[in-house]
Amino acid sequence: MQTLTALIPARGGSKGVPRKNIYNLAGFPLLAYSIVACKKCTGIDRIVVSTDDRKIAEVAKQYGAEVPFLRPAEFAQDHSTDLEVIKHFYSIEGAQDLAFVRPTTPLRKAKVMDLFVEQYFKKREIITGMRSAHELPESPYKFFKIVDGIFTGFFDDFNGIKDYTNLPRQMFPKAYHPNGYLDILKKETVLEGNDFGNQIMPAITEFITEVDEGYHFGLLENQIQMGNYEIYQDLKNDKY
Repeated sequence: MQTLTALIPARGGSKGVPRKNIYNLAGFPLLAYSIVACKKCTGIDRIVVSTDDRKIAEVAKQYGAEVPFLRPAEFAQDHSTDLEVIKHFYSIEGAQDLAFVRPTTPLRKAKVMDLFVEQYFKKREIITGMRSAHELPESPYKFFKIVDGIFTGFFDDFNGIKDYTNLPRQMFPKAYHPNGYLDILKKETVLEGNDFGNQIMPAITEFITEVDEGYHFGLLENQIQMGNYEIYQDLKNDKY
């Protein structure tokens, strides 16, 4: 099986939750979940954490990741883009394609990650990258924005129908939300100045909770308590 280097972006700054990437989730730093998932994925042979924060770097090394450099501050701001982080990595390291693994999606399954890596390499020559996503319960055609104090849809029409927001949701195409479960970056695409290009292979997952705000930690802890998550058991039993 062909393998990838995993790049985990974990900057120190966060407006919602300070040092979110090492915030305690059910007894373990958030970042640890993603590192251990990568260690159990046979499609990943190296794990690199990109951070500007020395404390995060220490935690990353504790759980078995490499931190071969600290990310410069200019690439660790609120407005910094993934592409800047990825290009900075490529400016130092000579790896080929990358698995981009976001620490804010902690409850992954290594077997699913392996499946995505395998699917990626089968299609690599005809795609420009891969993104993971789960299906949304509602189509964007059901959403509103407010213009001059009035609700209005985001689109001019749906198949010529102006008042489309009241149509049954089954009439609309399925919509998917990128969730950071496992994205794969093709090096040629990145060097051309794009993250994933315009021929993106979908990797569809079950619905998964991502950490954006503090209350998401509570949701995840409830899920961990109610479910049998292998990644959590591995952390608890030091199987990494």
